[in-house]
Amino acid sequence: MAFRQIRQDIISGALPPGSRIKLEQAKERYGVSVSTLREILSRLTTENLVIAEGQRGFEVSPASQAELRELGDLRILLENHAIGLSFAAGDLDWEARIVAAHHKLFAIERQLLEGDASRTVDWVRYDWEFHQALVSACNSATLMATLSSVFDRFLRYHLLAESFRGKPVVDDHRLLFELAMKRDVEGARAVVAHHVRNGTEHVLKSGRIR
Repeated sequence: MAFRQIRQDIISGALPPGSRIKLEQAKERYGVSVSTLREILSRLTTENLVIAEGQRGFEVSPASQAELRELGDLRILLENHAIGLSFAAGDLDWEARIVAAHHKLFAIERQLLEGDASRTVDWVRYDWEFHQALVSACNSATLMATLSSVFDRFLRYHLLAESFRGKPVVDDHRLLFELAMKRDVEGARAVVAHHVRNGTEHVLKSGRIR
């Protein structure tokens, strides 16, 4: 539980990039011992979400334009590989997962387009659930876990930018849904590449990442 909460606080920006994690304060906040906290933070270093500073403790990994671009490229590589596997193996249950995930995502996106910024947290969850549904028939737990980690690290930058991309991202998701139903692998791969690269540029234009 504490592991998920700390990880989520880093991704959401509640623990800002470059901030020192003070163990005595953190153990009270998360309700765990210092030794457990050290173990959790050490695990998070493997995802490059935390940096261990030897005797000085731990700090949240900084955000940089270079890392954002690297994460975008890696997400495209992993997600597009998974799409090829998933579209080939997907059955009716897989299609049903995509239909359900897109329905929920579109409902939230419609509210965001109408100006209800309070639904941003819900959008973050449903966005991942939709992309996860697309690749859920890839039959590789390792690929799914790696993509999930990269997706979250990429998402951290979007949350730092503090702005929703609007209608273009909604249109991308609708098109991805339609292409999945047609099993159009190359079409979906092209949309994912466009989708992720546009997301990267959107974050960079916010001016919040140095």
